[in-house]
Amino acid sequence: MEEYREKIDEIDRTLIEKVDERMRVAEGIAKYKQANNLEIVDPLRERALMEKITEDSASDMAYYNRMLFSLLMEMSADHQRQVTHTESRVVKEIRQALKDTSPIFPEMAVVACQGVQGAYSQDACERFFKMPKIIYTKNFKGVFAAIDEGLCRYGVLPVENSTAGSVNRVYDLMRTYDFHIVKSIKIKIEHSLLVNKGVQKADIKEIISQEQALSQCDEYLRREFPEAKITVCENTAAAAKYLSESGRRDAAALGAEINGAYYSLESLERAVQDSDNNYTRFICITKPLEIYPGANKTSFMCTTEHTPGSLYKVLSAINACGINITKLESRPIPGSDFDFRFYFDFEESVYTEQFIRLMNHLEGVCKDFRYLGSYIEV
Repeated sequence: MEEYREKIDEIDRTLIEKVDERMRVAEGIAKYKQANNLEIVDPLRERALMEKITEDSASDMAYYNRMLFSLLMEMSADHQRQVTHTESRVVKEIRQALKDTSPIFPEMAVVACQGVQGAYSQDACERFFKMPKIIYTKNFKGVFAAIDEGLCRYGVLPVENSTAGSVNRVYDLMRTYDFHIVKSIKIKIEHSLLVNKGVQKADIKEIISQEQALSQCDEYLRREFPEAKITVCENTAAAAKYLSESGRRDAAALGAEINGAYYSLESLERAVQDSDNNYTRFICITKPLEIYPGANKTSFMCTTEHTPGSLYKVLSAINACGINITKLESRPIPGSDFDFRFYFDFEESVYTEQFIRLMNHLEGVCKDFRYLGSYIEV
């Protein structure tokens, strides 16, 4: 065994020397490309090289050599960017935003929230801002549209729940609108069974609430109301408002207990969600890029080439920088043949070299890259 290990060590030393030599040659190539206004990445050259590697490799080693040289080319491109001090469009926008953004997050603002008074989005909004002026919209699209049309500066949206998962409708709308995330927050969600005064559990034939809230209380509803009709509405607060205004005595709404006070309803049972560890993450968005001090969480979305290893290149770049991915979501692209758009969240301070290096690199390995913002989670 020792003899084998010594041989491996000797080969490794040679590999290190050759990789170093290869990267030094790449420096010269980088300077030539810079002087002649050429792009760092040459897809035709890379494709030809990979074909040659396959031809020159033993049949049982071709797979491994393709992996190795794919990584080497990524390393070479990254090093060439460093040598030529080439910064991507996104990195330039980030540096400008860091200079232009106020050091203090505003206390007052006009903010769009989906739903009506008492919505969980309102709770999140009031934690983001001390004195917000809230515009309520009928649906999530309305929040994006209000910002896009200049009706308000900020908007608040739910993006995921620890029990029910991602809010897919919000992720699907992200590809349509131009926006950036400036803050996020996780709020513990507790649902109450709300009824008009005097209504008993035995009277309830229909349960009304928002889709995610119903999903978060699925086990409770199956156990306590197996025969009840389940009706989905756009918002938990809207369900409470409807119940109050209708005066119905055969229905109940699932929502925050505070909605009982807003809409003169009684809470028959509290905390009926299936998990005590039930949290929803909300984001605060705006149209221009704003990056406030302390930003250490970043979101982006991208598509990749429909070729083997394309997503791996993105993941490999993140891993090489020692950065932790906290969320990876995929959503189908409408009108495409099983193509997907990927959404990433990762943790890293915007002030580190690793962050700038990664953002510089991602535009080169993604077919379509869109930076959604860097922010803190409060």
